[in-house]
Amino acid sequence: MEQFVIKGGRPLVGTVEIGGAKNAALAILAASLMTDETISIDNLPNVTDINALLEAIERIGGHVEHTGSHSIKLNCAHIDSFNIDCDCIRKIRASYYLLGALLGRYKSATVPLPGGCNIGNRPIDLHLKGFRSLGAKIDISHGMIVADSEELKGAHIYLDSVSVGATINIMMAASMAKGNTVIENAAKEPHVVDTANFLNSMGANIKGAGTDVIRIKGVERLHGTEYSIIPDQIEAGTYMFAAAATGGDVTIKSIIPKHLESISAKLIEVGCDITEFDDSIRLVCNGRLSHTQVRTLPYPGFPTDMQPQMVVAIGMSEGTSIVTESIFENRFKYVDELTKMGANIKVEGNTAIINGVEGYSGARVAAPDLRAGAALVIAGLAAEGITVVDDITYVERGYENMELKLQNLGALIKKVKSEKEIQKFILKVS
Repeated sequence: MEQFVIKGGRPLVGTVEIGGAKNAALAILAASLMTDETISIDNLPNVTDINALLEAIERIGGHVEHTGSHSIKLNCAHIDSFNIDCDCIRKIRASYYLLGALLGRYKSATVPLPGGCNIGNRPIDLHLKGFRSLGAKIDISHGMIVADSEELKGAHIYLDSVSVGATINIMMAASMAKGNTVIENAAKEPHVVDTANFLNSMGANIKGAGTDVIRIKGVERLHGTEYSIIPDQIEAGTYMFAAAATGGDVTIKSIIPKHLESISAKLIEVGCDITEFDDSIRLVCNGRLSHTQVRTLPYPGFPTDMQPQMVVAIGMSEGTSIVTESIFENRFKYVDELTKMGANIKVEGNTAIINGVEGYSGARVAAPDLRAGAALVIAGLAAEGITVVDDITYVERGYENMELKLQNLGALIKKVKSEKEIQKFILKVS
């Protein structure tokens, strides 16, 4: 089992380059199944979730050629199975995107119920409702979702609640359905827009992505394309909060600043100085942060995937802050771990009441999920003394070379595999 061992108390200083958006890449890779022609994808993050999906695509007959460290060519002309049942795909939430892609192109798909982080109830009923509206028959048996249809037909679909996954999944299936589809109360997240742009580059006819009404005119076939994935707003936001928590001066490069507006606004509110450029942001933090109130909301609101990182930063602020989690009910599981480091946080239902402390102290903690794991790394960077973060498999699902990027910013952090390596690190930095 791999761990991060960190000696904290050093401000992060320097420049960090942001990779491609994991959440966009997962949907785009699934959508690549919808053509016989070759797809070239650039700015693909090299993280375990992406590699698991690529392995699943290869297992059903897709051909993957790695043309660079962050680029591939993908050809799915010889798909020989619509039943995806392997351990690699059961571990990730985005397995459900294969339903929309395979159903759209082949009118048949069998995919495991999604896995991923246990951060709360994330039902797929809206996905299935959308598929049924398009004419698919859905059955769930032995942990598998089985979808079939003789013909998909366009429909008017209203999502009872905003769902990124359902919006993307229905959009993919509807792209090759007969007639017109309207998705109302659609999600507006950047990776919804990126997936729509990718499908359009393949010949789909999708309008309105990024608004709450998406209109799709089905086409008979899609063709090959070359596409570059958008930067990862959550990775960028994570390094922004790391800089804020450590009192640092960090420039985050290769980003789209507009995607970070809700994050930047909160960081400015608590006392950080932020300068925006065309494709980068510089964040400078001098002095202790001030308290605030945060409520997670669908885009363009404050993202739930940034909530743990926000709590870590304002856990060292002056005064009392209140953070309300309106998306996932189990997203405060990391608070017990943060308390080991000296945080003063009380969770009541979906609200965390945070009484700021002057600083954290190093401790041994375990990552309960992807974003909470990244937040605990940030806490370790800010803490006095040594912190060990266990279960970093979660972190590596969504962050590429995190320890190397942090080392380049001056952090004392190392990925280790044994207690002996931990002690060796401690002796070296003492």
